[in-house]
Amino acid sequence: MSIIRLNKYLSDSGVASRRKAEQLILDGKITVNDETVSQLGTKIDTEKDEVKYEGEIVKGQDERIVIKLNKPVGYTCTTRNFKGEKNILELIDRDERLYPVGRLDKNSEGLIILTNDGDLALKLSHPRFEKEKEYEVTVDKEINSNQMDNLRKGVKIETGKTRPTKLTKLGLKKFAIVLKEGKKRQLREMCQVLGLRVVVLKRIRINNLELGDLAIGKSEELDQKQIQKLV
Repeated sequence: MSIIRLNKYLSDSGVASRRKAEQLILDGKITVNDETVSQLGTKIDTEKDEVKYEGEIVKGQDERIVIKLNKPVGYTCTTRNFKGEKNILELIDRDERLYPVGRLDKNSEGLIILTNDGDLALKLSHPRFEKEKEYEVTVDKEINSNQMDNLRKGVKIETGKTRPTKLTKLGLKKFAIVLKEGKKRQLREMCQVLGLRVVVLKRIRINNLELGDLAIGKSEELDQKQIQKLV
């Protein structure tokens, strides 16, 4: 018999981080033995109790799975399927429930991590852990030194001023930038404020994991040594 807290079970099974799992419980989206649970601190017997999320059985975690994917443009990064939308999960031939670590918008490309480990996802994506994410950005016109300085120091966008960052110019219209925060559409808004329009946005690194020469649309499962290096 194995008794554990429900939010930990949901996190270990890849449904969500523990914090997000608690919210799912409060929202009444989790059932145990077909009865809705809305009380935090609930414990379950993993060998006897049947847990469901939005009607789908949640299976316990057999092993931690971490996959890196080179996301193509035109794909969404979500565990929900929307009619007419291409989803990155279609590119992964796995039966396990996986979800993305940090999102890239539909028009962006590059490194995405998919995992069944909610705690790992939280540590890699939440700003308080300050994990670096590096991007290559191509814009529609030549970048001047003033714009470069502003990007480094931080600019005011809709959600507030961005933090100072590292930036390297790669060409007349291209630069690499490292972020430790993840505001929605942050890089596109930063460029827009400075009169630049993003043409290509590609993530090339998350913490110690680099995209490398992984082909667009292809994926690669990390071994335990690579996972430890990642975190």
